Amino acid sequence: MGKRGRARRRRTPPALIGGVVAVVVGGAGFAAYSMYGTAADEDTTAGGTAKTLKAGPVTAAEVRATADGFLTAWQAGNAAKAAAYTDDTVAAQTALTGFRKNAHIDDVTLTRGEASGAAMTFKVSGTVSYKGRSKPLAYDSRLTVVRRATDGKPLVGWQPSVLHPDLKQGDTLVTGEAGDPPVKAVDRDGAELTEADYPSLGTVLDGLREKYGKKAGGTAGIELRVVRGGSVDASRKDDGSGTNEEGDDETPDKTLLTLSDGTPGTVKTTLSATVQAAAEREVGERKRASIVVMKPSTGEILAAANSSHGFNTALQGSLAPGSTMKIVTASMLLEKELASIDKPHPCPKYASYGGWKFQNVEKFEIKNGTFRSSFAASCNTAFITQAEKLDDDDLTRQAQQVFGLGLNNWSIGVSSFDGAVPVQSNAQMAASLLGQGGVRMNPLNVASVISTAKTGVFRQPYLVPPEVDGRTLATAARELDASAQTQLHTLLNYTATSGSAAEAMAGVGSDIGGKTGSAEVDGQTEPNGWFTAWRGDLAAAAVVQQGGRGGKSAGPLVAAVLKAGS
Repeated sequence: MGKRGRARRRRTPPALIGGVVAVVVGGAGFAAYSMYGTAADEDTTAGGTAKTLKAGPVTAAEVRATADGFLTAWQAGNAAKAAAYTDDTVAAQTALTGFRKNAHIDDVTLTRGEASGAAMTFKVSGTVSYKGRSKPLAYDSRLTVVRRATDGKPLVGWQPSVLHPDLKQGDTLVTGEAGDPPVKAVDRDGAELTEADYPSLGTVLDGLREKYGKKAGGTAGIELRVVRGGSVDASRKDDGSGTNEEGDDETPDKTLLTLSDGTPGTVKTTLSATVQAAAEREVGERKRASIVVMKPSTGEILAAANSSHGFNTALQGSLAPGSTMKIVTASMLLEKELASIDKPHPCPKYASYGGWKFQNVEKFEIKNGTFRSSFAASCNTAFITQAEKLDDDDLTRQAQQVFGLGLNNWSIGVSSFDGAVPVQSNAQMAASLLGQGGVRMNPLNVASVISTAKTGVFRQPYLVPPEVDGRTLATAARELDASAQTQLHTLLNYTATSGSAAEAMAGVGSDIGGKTGSAEVDGQTEPNGWFTAWRGDLAAAAVVQQGGRGGKSAGPLVAAVLKAGS
């Protein structure tokens, strides 16, 4: 952002104690250099004799003194001196300079909080001013003191989040005319969708604004915001195609403070306020839960919700889907005539492939069973026993050609991850059949998978109707073979009525289908629980991270939302 040519606000001078700058701590000042002098001091005694270098964890006194020096210099507006208290002087000085120059934050007061080990909390307050408009700003932040390896000196470990907790590497704080006018997002029936009413939609609404703000007819306001990617230009580039940010995990810019409101344009979505409210309620009662609801007949997304409201796991997550992947694998086995629902099919306790030994949950086995019974019980070995009959790329081609996964070409209206089913060999290929190995998905992808299984046709999910911006939706290379689709539909219905999904789906309705899943994750004591199901023309998929078995954790979540959306 260039210079705006405006008169800078008169800053309130920091308090002085004995001629030394101090910041506010519990209502009293403190000497900034009470232990170490300036950050530029050499590590020597008064007589010039070299000190013994300190090692080991920083002490509480070192944390206080280092934090005091850094915060004092920052409050005084001396970016170079404050940066000298950090372990990355170049990055820190750039960020601290931009705090006043680009973010236009003056009258800064920094109040030190409590220390916890090497970490120190602090409060930031100031005034954001731009073109005659001003508003107060206040937030909490945190720093950590580290010991420099070369000389043992304690320094603030620099991270952009020290400046503001919403900043990540490459981000900047900018105050100015917003590059994107605000938008008023409405649901399929015209009801307004706000973050206050639907907290999970915060990132979705940011994404809609970024993509459609200039196209929806609104005018920009003046804001303090986090600009992603390090640009200090107030505007965001758009190539005009309407798809420049689809298929990646880009996080939209975030507004922190509005100095003057712009005029919003209206963006219509496919969301349903009723279904979204039900999804918000259900994920709010759980930890680390995410869900997507859509219409199999059209691909319209009716709801997307997450327990936590930062990263949008429902649309952008990249997680092993566990046994929900068996929907794709089963369709492949059925098409290749390696399985048929009522023909005998092996489900032993163990099965080996590529040097790995696979087993079923609790080491169960089904003697003299069929593929129907194996699928309904989510038998792992029923799939591993078929691995030797497959080529390495069979599963990848099935996922791409029939289910539209992993091609990075979905254009739902906001950023999304389109799933990944890479070609793998040996044991990893076998693990992929079970939704482990390199397979990665999110609730959006899994809801699309069961929708395709129900109808036999991949219809790309979308949150903004394509006619809004004239974009083209992704299509699959072919439809699922009719015989395989009929059998797959029967398998999913049987699983929801008599198999592993039956307990969760009890009382949901008659036209139903479902599949459970659990995905092991390194370092977790409990697997991620997955569940996907349809009821009529509604399909949903959910994951509860570290939730355990999918039927118990994610199943009730999906069932409740399907009931509410009927």
